[in-house]
Amino acid sequence: MTMYRGADIIVEYLAREGVPYAVGVCGHGNIGLLDALHRHQAAIKTISVHHEQAAGHIADAYYRVAGTPLATFTSCGPGSANLPMAVACAMLDSSAIFVVTGNVPTQQFNRGAFQETYRHYQADFPSVLRPYVKRAYQPTRADMLPTAVRDAFREMLSGRPGPVNLDVPLNVFVEEADVEVPDPSAWRRGLHGDAAGNPAAVAEAVALLASATRPVILAGNGVIAAGAQEELRRLAERLRAPVITSPMAKGALDERHPLALGPVGRNGTYMANQAGRSCDVLLALGTRFDDRASSAWLPGVSYEIPPTRLIHVDRDPGELGRNYPATVGIIGDARQVLGQMLALLPGAPGAGGASAARDAELAGWRAAWEEARRADRASDAVPIRPERLVLELRRALPDDAIVLADVGVHHNWLVQEFEVRRPGMLLQSWGFGGMGFAVCGVLGARLAAPTRPCVCVCGDGGFLMAPHILATAVEYDLPAVWIIWNNQGYVSIRDLQLGFFGGREIATSFAREATGDLYSPDFAALARAFGAQGLRIEKPGDLGGALEMALGSGRPTVLEVMVDRDVRPRATGGWELPPLPPARPTFVPPGARPATGRG
Repeated sequence: MTMYRGADIIVEYLAREGVPYAVGVCGHGNIGLLDALHRHQAAIKTISVHHEQAAGHIADAYYRVAGTPLATFTSCGPGSANLPMAVACAMLDSSAIFVVTGNVPTQQFNRGAFQETYRHYQADFPSVLRPYVKRAYQPTRADMLPTAVRDAFREMLSGRPGPVNLDVPLNVFVEEADVEVPDPSAWRRGLHGDAAGNPAAVAEAVALLASATRPVILAGNGVIAAGAQEELRRLAERLRAPVITSPMAKGALDERHPLALGPVGRNGTYMANQAGRSCDVLLALGTRFDDRASSAWLPGVSYEIPPTRLIHVDRDPGELGRNYPATVGIIGDARQVLGQMLALLPGAPGAGGASAARDAELAGWRAAWEEARRADRASDAVPIRPERLVLELRRALPDDAIVLADVGVHHNWLVQEFEVRRPGMLLQSWGFGGMGFAVCGVLGARLAAPTRPCVCVCGDGGFLMAPHILATAVEYDLPAVWIIWNNQGYVSIRDLQLGFFGGREIATSFAREATGDLYSPDFAALARAFGAQGLRIEKPGDLGGALEMALGSGRPTVLEVMVDRDVRPRATGGWELPPLPPARPTFVPPGARPATGRG
């Protein structure tokens, strides 16, 4: 036993777990923790940001790239209240963050001390975060911390990863206790456990796949989280079954692979939605079937379940059967279950429904989709067409680059147009859809992968919510690139207004009230004012050179690109916001029948 201050217990344990960074904002409620971080600088580097939300997004992106969680630190009251949006993004996308929040001293509980949340329960900040964390812990004595930090870390990483909250009163940070700091290896030995699927269920699934005439594999984010991309490729090739992905799982199979049809859903590819709605057996791996990834469950648009028979594999039993009935439901890790399936399937390719006619059908869908996009990708129009911008970005980036998509219409374009060749190349905020994820998270990606190009693609609206991130990039010499997709408004929402409400628009375009003229700040000048590089691009021919300069400069760089605000992604899937009428597919190649669905 050794006498430790409470904050030293926390920081010492985080160091033993291999946490490399603590990211956050100071406040009177966490000064005891900051003092411990000062004493442990050799083990954990402290990064100070200019808004607490940025800390959460940085930690979220870091985990997605490195697979190692970071700690965030915020003070009581408004400091921690700035954090929930980023924590919610991580929670809904299965990303781990160790969230340390300060609180008022226990001696002041329920007295309405400065910044105490006390109206319903004393020192009640954990209730603010509770919907967005796997669990919240609030140790009220220093000797409670060893158990709390160990259990919180285990909860964060066990099963489906997600953020946890350790809420610590100020006095608990500085009071001493005669304790032992836990040894992480004691619980880590059983972290993953046996995540294999039930053998009988796996055998039933394999029999379904082997007898299918039109099998399709749907890869979700659980495939990437499990590191199952190689097993996915082997199974697809053995069955000669096409692979579609949820948007979050783009790149689970290299999108250049002949069996890769791209993402499915609202803004997926034509061939992915065609395959999903016409298959007889669908093997879904690690996916929730949320509304945007399944065309709002409209029958016959992205899926037709039933009569399609669904094999659903997921680590989280709560997701099985949530939105579609499963013929076979398997609780398990995608990598282990795929391994079990490969062991049972015949070794010859085409164990399922492979045929020359099926191959020709898939090739026809792909050719129709590629032909429809060819001219727009090469367009020299001004303002710049979205397809041209995405193509130039793809050409400029090496395959090991990391692109973070913020939330907005540009996100839809990246899902549909950006070719992803390896897992984790495109990071997105999907389930919660928080603007600022990419704007701030790009620094987390850069910290996790300091030798790889890291690029944020964000809208002008999203960037304006968090421009302070440039100061952090300059302070810590993090050479990320921000591509501001400037369409002068919240254009994805403007398009919904125009489509659903008779062409009326309000509060979605950025304009001067007196004249109605569209408005933009000078983002390039703003970047330079922060000490970064800034450049505005108005002609498509200038894109390639500007991207090359930004990626090779070794400095934080903002590229403001003026994009045509009136070009919309092709609707290959659908979406519904009841009671408004559903939006249905509009892309129909020559000679094809429209897939309007039955819903």
